[in-house]
Amino acid sequence: MGRAARREADPASEAYRRASFWLDDLVASGRDALRPRSSLTANAWFDVCLVGGGLTALWTAYSLAKADPSLRIAVLEREIAGFGASGRNGGWCSALFPRSAASLEREHGWEAAVAMRRAMVETVAEVGRVTAAEGIECDFAAGGTVLFARTEVQRSTARADVEEAGRFGVDRLEYWEPGTVGRRFGVEGADDQTPAAVFDPACARVHPGKLVRGLASVVESLGVAIFERTEVLDWSAGRVRFRALDGSGATGTVSARQVIVATEGYGAALPRVKRRILPIYSLMIATEPLADDVWDEIGIEHGQTFSDYRHLLVYGQRTADNRFAFGGRGARYHWGSRLSPASEQDDRVFSHLRATLGELFPAVGDARVTHRWGGPLGIARDWHATASFNPKTGVGFAGGYVGDGLSTTNLAGRTLADLMLGRDTELTRLPWTNHRSPLWEPEPLRFAGANLGVIGMGLADAEERLTRRPSFIARAIGPLVGH
Repeated sequence: MGRAARREADPASEAYRRASFWLDDLVASGRDALRPRSSLTANAWFDVCLVGGGLTALWTAYSLAKADPSLRIAVLEREIAGFGASGRNGGWCSALFPRSAASLEREHGWEAAVAMRRAMVETVAEVGRVTAAEGIECDFAAGGTVLFARTEVQRSTARADVEEAGRFGVDRLEYWEPGTVGRRFGVEGADDQTPAAVFDPACARVHPGKLVRGLASVVESLGVAIFERTEVLDWSAGRVRFRALDGSGATGTVSARQVIVATEGYGAALPRVKRRILPIYSLMIATEPLADDVWDEIGIEHGQTFSDYRHLLVYGQRTADNRFAFGGRGARYHWGSRLSPASEQDDRVFSHLRATLGELFPAVGDARVTHRWGGPLGIARDWHATASFNPKTGVGFAGGYVGDGLSTTNLAGRTLADLMLGRDTELTRLPWTNHRSPLWEPEPLRFAGANLGVIGMGLADAEERLTRRPSFIARAIGPLVGH
């Protein structure tokens, strides 16, 4: 199939493969040519219409089709399935949720916080179970996450995190002393000391391109109709207006009893979503494959993901083909929630990522960066993700994952399916279900606040390096970012 996939690739496919290493790898390996499916070009009727072709929509379609095979389900995607965050992320299938357990406890109570934590941990295993059962080969390997604590301030925070997790009794975090880290990892400390680390077993390494494209094929086999290159213009109860982008110029309406909006950061371009979601760009790099002896020195095992305790987040994984896939925040927010391919390329951030990778793991040496990409993630005003459905209007919404969506989308799909089918389950009683976040402020307040937040996190790291004390800036910003 490899030669055929490459031979049949068209200009659109070539553009899609440039969206991320993950999508490029699908084409390069001959696994998927990324040719767009047919557009919808005429009025149509379905029981369910899902807006967006990422993991939220696909997991919802999967759950509904499994529960009731008689349902007529359509997915409408402006580009191709997996073009957005679902095909660009860091490949962490983790139990992370945008709001901390302590924050959830303050808003919803202890039992609700425990239930949410338990659901997130169980979701990691659920993704592994379903992908294995459906034959989705996505490099799923449950190796956990290593969070390095490179300064004394970070080590103090790490110990507090482990203690806090013990209070809720769900997450099984382990604190690794510097001696343990020194024996196992070739990672540098920032205080001329070997770092400590926290190990969280509830995370799996995944190839997100293989996951989202594989899931799309599975839901098609279950009878779900996926229309790509089909732009949604607007929606209301029972109706979704669209325009075909296949060159025909066709427009039309999907009539549906139930409509789910699952566009995450890209939804900011739609008037009905614009102030519900703030799009912030996260950027990534991938290196060339590294030799096994280099990985032995580095100490990151297959299946493991990693980060550290800095405030301006970085994240990475060892890919199945022995690359570093490494990303982080730092790109600025653009006025009016503007989305642009140019925003996916920021030389300053890419240079910072490559330098940071070398600082963390000196053994990476002068390894060549082969891919640079990015995309917007979605942030709700209170950093509280949601899976919501209004049975009176038949309209639902899910998102606000703040970059923690690779696993949370699965939970969203199962939760939305239960809500849409009128079921009262443990999932429909979770604290994120039907949560309504406040709207983001209008410009210029949104622009100022978002960019001050990004700058503030960078300043918080600098403050801690200088004072060797917990950052006052981070403490001030903490309540605004879900902590």
